[in-house]
Amino acid sequence: MKTIVTTLNAKYIHTNLAIRYLKAYAEPDFDVELAEYTIKDPAMNVVSDLIQRNPEIIGFSCYIWNIEETIKIINMLKKINPNLTIIIGGPEVTYDVSYWLDRLTSVDFIVIGEGEITFKEILQQLNSDKNFEQISGLAYRKDGKNVITPQRNKVDLKNLPSPFRFEEDKTQLSKRVTYIETSRGCPFSCQFCLSSIEVGVRYFDREKVKDDIRYLMDNGAKTIKFVDRTFNISRSYAMEMFQFLIDEHNPGTVFQFEITADIMRPEVIQFLNDNAPKGLFRFEIGVQSTNDATNELVMRKQNFSKLSRTVSMVKEGNKIDQHLDLIAGLPEEDYNSFRNTFNDVFALRPEELQLGFLKLLRGTGLRLRAADHNYLYMDHAPYEMLGNNVLSFQDIIRIKQVEDVLEKYWNDHRMDTTVEYLVTHVFETPFDFFQQFGSYWDERGWARIGHQLEDLYKRLYEFLQKTHPQKIHIIESIMKYDYVKGQKFKPRKPWWPESIARHERSHYYQAILANNDLLGNNFVQHQLSEKDIYKHTILEEIHFDLAHFLQTGEVHEAKQIMLVYFNQTLNRSEVYCTPLEDVKRLTVQK
Repeated sequence: MKTIVTTLNAKYIHTNLAIRYLKAYAEPDFDVELAEYTIKDPAMNVVSDLIQRNPEIIGFSCYIWNIEETIKIINMLKKINPNLTIIIGGPEVTYDVSYWLDRLTSVDFIVIGEGEITFKEILQQLNSDKNFEQISGLAYRKDGKNVITPQRNKVDLKNLPSPFRFEEDKTQLSKRVTYIETSRGCPFSCQFCLSSIEVGVRYFDREKVKDDIRYLMDNGAKTIKFVDRTFNISRSYAMEMFQFLIDEHNPGTVFQFEITADIMRPEVIQFLNDNAPKGLFRFEIGVQSTNDATNELVMRKQNFSKLSRTVSMVKEGNKIDQHLDLIAGLPEEDYNSFRNTFNDVFALRPEELQLGFLKLLRGTGLRLRAADHNYLYMDHAPYEMLGNNVLSFQDIIRIKQVEDVLEKYWNDHRMDTTVEYLVTHVFETPFDFFQQFGSYWDERGWARIGHQLEDLYKRLYEFLQKTHPQKIHIIESIMKYDYVKGQKFKPRKPWWPESIARHERSHYYQAILANNDLLGNNFVQHQLSEKDIYKHTILEEIHFDLAHFLQTGEVHEAKQIMLVYFNQTLNRSEVYCTPLEDVKRLTVQK
């Protein structure tokens, strides 16, 4: 019986680990095909592709981000071929199984929990006497009634075959994110997370994991993301794996981990700072909230002081990028409390700060006790909250405005110097900057249109011109610097209007050519000809001492000439400054 396992990934670059475990465990007894799509693929296209493969059995891996689109596809498939056997599994359908059986009449079987053994036993029974009652962890209908068998014991992870040795995956390894797990389960009990339901942590065989990583690297994998819920729960294990990856990594490979920062020992961080190549590792850290009362209500143990120490030590080492997560809408965290949480975490200046919104996931303690906090939430996935007793829907809208501009102006690092100046010197707190700008952004309707880099600068400038006109000359100068330092080639048309008349600009250039030591020894060494300087540089007036600002963070108002050389040999921009009066004096002398 021809069998396909499939899923809808959130993005093309993602890969699904679950369906690969199903295929690996079913082989060699059963030949199982892999088929991956994305949630953006039209349902008709997915259905057409699957039908043309002529399957008799299709298994779908289901999550909050793909369940509704998956249901559309399943219903279409069943209409086209009523004899098709549809099996679904995954975290989204493991809980409220009776609900799913009643709702999804096109589905024949639901796999509950870990699916490797259950899925293979379904295939065995479909190929024999169809005695499904003996399969643990299975839900189906029989004679019009729901049948739900007891959930099976946990799989012995050391006996699972590798999910990475498929020939058809080799060509894609360099183009997509590869997910790997070295353990299953979580030691913590956070009531908003599905991982809290499974007690204890189980590990895969370490040497098999290392062999898989070697194989993946040898076949071109560039981004390998560990999906362990708490990679560093065992310090000795984490140290062993860190050492292995440092010793045997291929240049250009990046490894990402979810870590619990407040249990990470300083000596581990120091080891990484001393030994890890820059860019080899990336940490994802779930902070969620810094409100102690809120954390207690969701049974989340967190020492923010120790977490901050870890994040700061890692940042000082300048080897590892950090992605920190926040969740808006946790119990008893109102708008002002969330503002404090945001500011607490932004003070750590993570490379990326992800602002998410609470989702009342099926099976979690928080969903079971939603009435305790008057939660309103979506009926269908992703079950995002719409309000509770301390956070109104209007508050959620405001925080979503923060999320929008945070993503564009901080996480994408398009103008770090500008944002740092604004949140430090212009606005009361970082949250206030992102909130006020986000609200303005929304009012102007910009959330509904696309944006080029220059548009982002123009829109921020427009907002600041209205809110802080007294400082706009300094802000504009910093924004100009941010823009040019991120360019590798001379821009055809910068975002700002021309500020120096053409004839005056020509005089300035001539003065610099005649006195090239005016911009310092580094500029002199380039020995630029007149043709080069006109072709590969731009010249602008700025209103503060740039060198002093970059060194101290302090703004000293002073008119300067900023010359930006777009170095084609090194593929970068170089910024040189000198007092405007010096250039003007030389121009007059000439």
